[in-house]
Amino acid sequence: MFNIIERYINKMTKEDVRNFAISKNINLSDSELDYTYNFVKKNYETMLRNPKLFDINRYRNNYTAENFNKISKVYQEYYQKYSNYL
Repeated sequence: MFNIIERYINKMTKEDVRNFAISKNINLSDSELDYTYNFVKKNYETMLRNPKLFDINRYRNNYTAENFNKISKVYQEYYQKYSNYL
């Protein structure tokens, strides 16, 4: 499973991140997009290997309140859906 995710992350572009956010009704500013892209590229392994220890609230200040609330909901949705596979 991790190899599939690693290959995807290695090929992921900012446009992929923007399109995913838009599909979830999240309109990221350019700085939020840059932050999210760089964060995922650098931290996806930690997030996957220790999902119970990952505290999304630590990153609240990098987003508008509206976007953070939406991102938090999406994160929780995906965590609940896929945590059994990690």
